[in-house]
Amino acid sequence: MLHSRYNPHAEAVRYIDSLNLNDSTECFILIEPGLGYIIPVLKEKFKNSKIIALHVPDAVLHCDAHEIPALLGHDITGFLEKEVPQTDIEKIRVIEWRPSLNYYRETYVNLLAKTVEFLKRMDAEHRTTSAFGKRWLRNFFNNLNNVKKIVLYRQTNLPVIVTGAGPGLEQALPLIAKMQDSCLIIAASSSILALSSYGITADIVIATDGGAWALRHIYPLYRHIARQYDFASQSIIAANLCAALPSQTKDTPFLLINDGSFWQSIIFNKLTFPSVIIPQKGTVSASALELAMQLSSGGIYLAGLDFSFSGIRTHVKPYAFDSLLFSSAIRFNPVYSGSFSRFRLLKEGGSMNIYAAWFKEHIENRVYSLTDHAFFKKGSPQNVTKKKNGIFNIIDAKPAQGLDILLSAVNNPEYAENIKQELLPLLFSNKKNITVQELKTALCEAVNE
Repeated sequence: MLHSRYNPHAEAVRYIDSLNLNDSTECFILIEPGLGYIIPVLKEKFKNSKIIALHVPDAVLHCDAHEIPALLGHDITGFLEKEVPQTDIEKIRVIEWRPSLNYYRETYVNLLAKTVEFLKRMDAEHRTTSAFGKRWLRNFFNNLNNVKKIVLYRQTNLPVIVTGAGPGLEQALPLIAKMQDSCLIIAASSSILALSSYGITADIVIATDGGAWALRHIYPLYRHIARQYDFASQSIIAANLCAALPSQTKDTPFLLINDGSFWQSIIFNKLTFPSVIIPQKGTVSASALELAMQLSSGGIYLAGLDFSFSGIRTHVKPYAFDSLLFSSAIRFNPVYSGSFSRFRLLKEGGSMNIYAAWFKEHIENRVYSLTDHAFFKKGSPQNVTKKKNGIFNIIDAKPAQGLDILLSAVNNPEYAENIKQELLPLLFSNKKNITVQELKTALCEAVNE
């Protein structure tokens, strides 16, 4: 039984009262609430809070009559991304209807687990936004001024190899070298040093990380690898312009990534800059997979996207940050100790588990492990030849005045509120509302800082 036979409303009131819910809660996520008798109780007590319901697939009962967003299908993450407001995790409360656990068992537990994973990832992204918001904005407008050439693309059916910087990439390097002329290679910037050490040229290098440390992955492209080949003419930079990019990228064609935000779309549309929409995922590997899915209808093969460790090794060798370990090594803190400390921090941080859960949820039938798949074990088919010139077309970009475009859009009443809601968490960590003038002042200060 999911509800009381005699007085389900009174049962719902007692249950909600027993939870001692915080008055500051902005969003309630209900896990399989059945017919939803707790919904009117919550609406009465929390008139300004949002309530959404998640039903297990093929639920026998659901809360249609209560006029709240409710999931009846399988796309849990997509539904939550659309409906859960961007706020502090402390202001979101998950409420389970425990009789449903006894009835649905494993499917209920799976629904709850996916919800928890989503909230963990949302919390990590929120903390990152609060810490790096102003830097992202500054990066965006600085990088926009460096865009001289833009890549247009058409979808292909070529197989795509996506590389990350996990230890497993080393095992895949011989296969990638053998197949590179038959596949499109999309490389996370952190993996490019290992690829180049094996004589592999990536077609696309993707960068999304806004932290200054990310530059260490990209600098070698212009310092060392350029001695072997003309990187700017052979590879493309796919980048969210909020990423940290060195000024040398101005000579490299850009495949622009738009994170789907309203303010970025306004700027790109006004400049007539073509872009590919990939929402921020928290890890460049997830963005690389999304890009591969949009560029090709063929098979996608992953290498170095381990989200796990090899002993205490966290990344492929060579890796851009290895020099930091060696340069800081002393008698009382050898390289081995530094490697162990990095391993422990990553393991305790739990981010790899969050990203691994995202991949498990989003991987499609055409996504495979590179080293496990028969296509690569058999070798390259003779009739498959990479024709990159037919996939990409490079055009010149006109000079950009991105900040002026955004400031002008903020003055437009039709756009102002949407832009404010998007930029508020980037510029103000503790404010709930700001005036247009406060937004413009903060924006100018952040960009010119």
